[in-house]
Amino acid sequence: MKKILMGVATASLLFACKTQNVTQPQPEQPIVASINLVDVENDKVWVTVDPDKFTVETTTFNIPRTVPGTYSEDNYGKFAEDFKAIDYKGNEIPVTKVDDNSYTIANAKDLDKVMYLVNDSFDWENEGGVYSMAGTNILKDENFLLNLHGFVGYFDQMKEKKFRLEILRPSDLIAGTSLTIDKTIAGKDANSKTDIYNLDRYFEVIDNPIMYSSPDTTSFMVQDMQVLVSVYSPNKKHTAQSLKPEMEKMIRGQKKFLGDINSTDKYAILVYLSDSPGEGNAGNFGALEHHTSTVVVMPESMEAEALDKSMTDIVSHEFFHIITPLGIHSNEVHYFDYNDPKMSQHLWMYEGVTEYFANLFQVNQGLINNQEFYNRMVEKINTSKRFDDTVPFTVMSKNILDDEYKDSYYNVYLKGALIGMALDIRLRELSGGKMGILNLMKKLNSKYGKDRPFEDDNLIPVIVELTYPEIQEFFDTYVSGSTPIPYDEFFDKVGLKEDEIMNEVGFFIKGQTPYITGNQQTMEIVFRDNIELNTFLKELGIKGGDTIKSINGTEYNIQNVYDLIMASQSWSEGDDITMTITRDGEEMKLEGKITTPMDSQKTYVEIQNADGDQIELRNAWLKG
Repeated sequence: MKKILMGVATASLLFACKTQNVTQPQPEQPIVASINLVDVENDKVWVTVDPDKFTVETTTFNIPRTVPGTYSEDNYGKFAEDFKAIDYKGNEIPVTKVDDNSYTIANAKDLDKVMYLVNDSFDWENEGGVYSMAGTNILKDENFLLNLHGFVGYFDQMKEKKFRLEILRPSDLIAGTSLTIDKTIAGKDANSKTDIYNLDRYFEVIDNPIMYSSPDTTSFMVQDMQVLVSVYSPNKKHTAQSLKPEMEKMIRGQKKFLGDINSTDKYAILVYLSDSPGEGNAGNFGALEHHTSTVVVMPESMEAEALDKSMTDIVSHEFFHIITPLGIHSNEVHYFDYNDPKMSQHLWMYEGVTEYFANLFQVNQGLINNQEFYNRMVEKINTSKRFDDTVPFTVMSKNILDDEYKDSYYNVYLKGALIGMALDIRLRELSGGKMGILNLMKKLNSKYGKDRPFEDDNLIPVIVELTYPEIQEFFDTYVSGSTPIPYDEFFDKVGLKEDEIMNEVGFFIKGQTPYITGNQQTMEIVFRDNIELNTFLKELGIKGGDTIKSINGTEYNIQNVYDLIMASQSWSEGDDITMTITRDGEEMKLEGKITTPMDSQKTYVEIQNADGDQIELRNAWLKG
């Protein structure tokens, strides 16, 4: 800017007697991405991406292969079709399709814009292999779930340029998003409007999902943060207002737990409730995190209490992602390559510590009791044993997209969380209870933060520097090394011992272990004969090998077993139940009352005569 001003000043001195036409530098033109949600064609919408004028001969347009938070190759370009490149005269120019996600355009200097149709993932068989919470929905005049990585692509070398997002939408649908609408323009008629969003770079486009639907929103303030809840419930079974109390209670607890960590002043929870899983609709459930929002997909059939509990567990995990990787992350995450991603070795922190916090804060804030917290950790221990416990977690993380390791991803929520727990206990032990893993994350947040990524190989040395020399051995042994975590030793430090207790379980599932299985030949649901049944099933008279025909008049088989699980969540103690089964070829009718299903479980319990040091360390761990 100083050079330009001096040049103008010099010119005015040299040619003071002449009238000069000084050319002012033109502001950089943003890339304009337009999505038409009004003129829907066969559940597909047109997307147009209009860049500034190219100075290179050739360019490539990409739709993401993978996006942060999914840790899988989903190839979102496969949902696009009829791709066109248009020159400044309105004519099509040649395009070469490189793969599902990329198109090369040779005459880039003539390129005005590209346009293409996008199908939604919910309509594809098995949703195209994409998790529902990372997927897309197009339901004309009713609901548009815009995980924008499924709609808007980018040109090579242009991810850091400014974007303007223009969304033409039905006037009676509103946006649920953490974004601020810069302007809304009236359409050609009263039935449409255009929302305009101005964004700094492509990452902000895909980091800010939007859900358009009929107004069903609420908001509340937690300290200085506004929380928006936007709900799509096709049969109006649940509303934003009905979800608000538990969401507010949860986030107040999280903010209190986090203390002075404050990375956003606005957070959006976008809830899509599926009424017919597997039939052109969302069929798998969970949530996907973003810097200032989360997309949650759950079954609409869940009863309010069960939905509240699931939402607390799921959304609390996603909200804690504001710490990591959204706040603390490596170069691989910050400069994410959507079509040739390089993965970080620290999934133990990004997903594991986040999942650990989602459970720890609940016992810390009194939402669950100590024993329930222990039970949750034991369930993670038991389930994690299905994976190879000797694989170094850093190696698995770095190579999570490879065939050898991709099926181990679920273990980041299991052993990853347990690494966080063991590290927390060790830090408390070394500091005399004064420092835990949350304190460590605050130190890392102060050192780095969302705009200062770290070198992947430097994180563990920095953690050791910020804590204690002994922590290097912890990482060398249990995270970068192949030694399984000796849980007995860590639990003993806080006065816990292994014991067997009776614990409430599901009617048909105990933790991750089902009491039922499916006969693929007959499509029948069969009670397993190689597992001890819970108290409810025993009292009703069920035996291993029995086949379910109907329950309370409703027939069940493999195809609607999910409906059975959902229905059982609304069963109430003392209600009548009639289950028709077949046993050894004979049909039988079993009648009884609903009772709370209980089953024995090996877990860790508090030692009654624990010494003072153990109790003090336990209190610092759970309540510090």
